[in-house]
Amino acid sequence: MKILCVGHITYDITFVTDSFLKENTKTRFHDKTECVGGPTTIAAFLLAKWNEDVEMAGIIGNDDYGRRIKKQCALNRVKTNYLTLDPNGETSHSIILSNKENGSRTIMMYVPKDETLKPFTPEENPDIILLDGHEYEASLDLLNKYPKAISVLDAGRDRKNVVDLARKVNYVVCSKEFAERVTGVKIDFSQKQTLILAFTKMEQMFQNNIVITLEAEGSIYRYNGQIKIMPSIKVKTIDSTGAGDIFHGAFVYGLAQGFDYEKTLKYASIAGALSVTRVGGYKSIPTLEEMKDVYEQVK
Repeated sequence: MKILCVGHITYDITFVTDSFLKENTKTRFHDKTECVGGPTTIAAFLLAKWNEDVEMAGIIGNDDYGRRIKKQCALNRVKTNYLTLDPNGETSHSIILSNKENGSRTIMMYVPKDETLKPFTPEENPDIILLDGHEYEASLDLLNKYPKAISVLDAGRDRKNVVDLARKVNYVVCSKEFAERVTGVKIDFSQKQTLILAFTKMEQMFQNNIVITLEAEGSIYRYNGQIKIMPSIKVKTIDSTGAGDIFHGAFVYGLAQGFDYEKTLKYASIAGALSVTRVGGYKSIPTLEEMKDVYEQVK
């Protein structure tokens, strides 16, 4: 299937530490990793690694980070025919502090005021479109042009444009924070009714398929008329960078493969969980062989 991933593209530099930094001190790092980042970008790298035909669309600057991104895309078989180069702009980039002690990560992102991605027409009709809400005009144009394509929104922030796109796609796969903000419901894992209330409010608002990711608690979804929780597998978290993006990529993979809905969600859950055991965004993507082995153990 032809899969098109549209969204924000960044270059990530991750420093690994055993404890969080103290203000007004000097710290030396002996462990770091560098790679492309961004919600749909990491998803695109997963899909390419898992042998799907994937295109990536977004904007990079005419700088060293932009050139590194293009090189990594070429090395990983991610097509970039719709990657726009801003000749006078900079590429977004992030410094990430990954705390191995507790698995947390702190992200400092530089986002220049660059041009936005203009609407475009792919040479081949996409079968699946994955969006993150950052390139609103181009995303909306694609949804209007290809109404038969399966559309998925990675909804992380409750910006107006993201909420608007959420009403136009087939699947909204959102963070707990997004669900809380748009519904006004504070999710409390000890109070299951808060999960049900947030989920049903999301369904009423967007009238489509809803998945709320709950990090280590798994994800909530509806299947055969029932609201259910897909538990996450238990792992030791080293670095959570990109885990949600990998979840979305694996979710799209399941749709592309025609998996049963619950198998799709289980694949996504396993992929996200395995990723936090390694450092880096796309570098923490598990192989298909790993996925199949773990799936057979937990299904």
